[in-house]
Amino acid sequence: MQTLNSHELNNTRKAGMEIVFFNRVPKVGSQTFMELLRRLSIRNDFEFHRDAVQRVETIRLGEVQQQELAEVITDLPEPSVFIKHVCYTNFTKFSLPAPIYINVVRDPIERVISWFYYVRAPWYFVERKAAFPELPLPDPAWLKKDFETCVRTGDRECTFTQGVTHEGIGDHRRQTLFFCGHDYECTPFNTVGVLERAKYAVESQYSVVGVLEDLNTTFSVLEKYIPRFFKGATEVYYGGSDKLNNINRNNFKPPVSEEVKEIVRRNFTREIEFYQFCRQRLHKQYLAVNLPHRVINRT
Repeated sequence: MQTLNSHELNNTRKAGMEIVFFNRVPKVGSQTFMELLRRLSIRNDFEFHRDAVQRVETIRLGEVQQQELAEVITDLPEPSVFIKHVCYTNFTKFSLPAPIYINVVRDPIERVISWFYYVRAPWYFVERKAAFPELPLPDPAWLKKDFETCVRTGDRECTFTQGVTHEGIGDHRRQTLFFCGHDYECTPFNTVGVLERAKYAVESQYSVVGVLEDLNTTFSVLEKYIPRFFKGATEVYYGGSDKLNNINRNNFKPPVSEEVKEIVRRNFTREIEFYQFCRQRLHKQYLAVNLPHRVINRT
């Protein structure tokens, strides 16, 4: 038997300052979580900060840029939340106090499909063009591409090769990158080394890593483990007429067959393992504060 200890499962106690750092993974409902945090900042009296929208998002930073980011966040008034698309950043190696790390993950295959159609949605280009008028319009043939054909024909965009590295936020196969860190060793796709480093960061540094497919458990754990910031999260998300679950919903995304999803899954074994690891940890955290005896069978 294994005893579940909520104290051991809660890395919030390791934080050296009352600042939440949400280094958000794209296409995991992070826009929704960002709006949730904005509303909670009013309700729970903390400051809300997010990185400015950029033409090219740099998620893997050099040492100097990592330190600059850590210093910017450390200089925020407490309590605050800071949100940015960026890899896990170790504050303590710069002799700075650790923030309260949080993030959200999503089924890796659904996430890749979501990104594929998100960047082809008409409103996406309207927003990008408004923010950056100099951006060229995309190739119509690229816009018309569908995921099923892309996978079945071996299109480079939908070929997910083991160990391949790719820079930039436009490559969404590697959810683990956001937890592994900034090192080049974190860039190869679907490798054991990246998986283990990402799992270690989650287990040792992150207070909560939520799961898009299990929002009720996610909100419950956030409310219990980081109450200063997330008190009332469930009520804010589900309450009122202005629903949060429609943010960034893409009505232009067609269904993808299970057959094609299964083809893609074969190359996402370690990304899927990481996602399942995060789900299991979230449920352990939930059980640790909800089960009367807090004991589970060891598996």
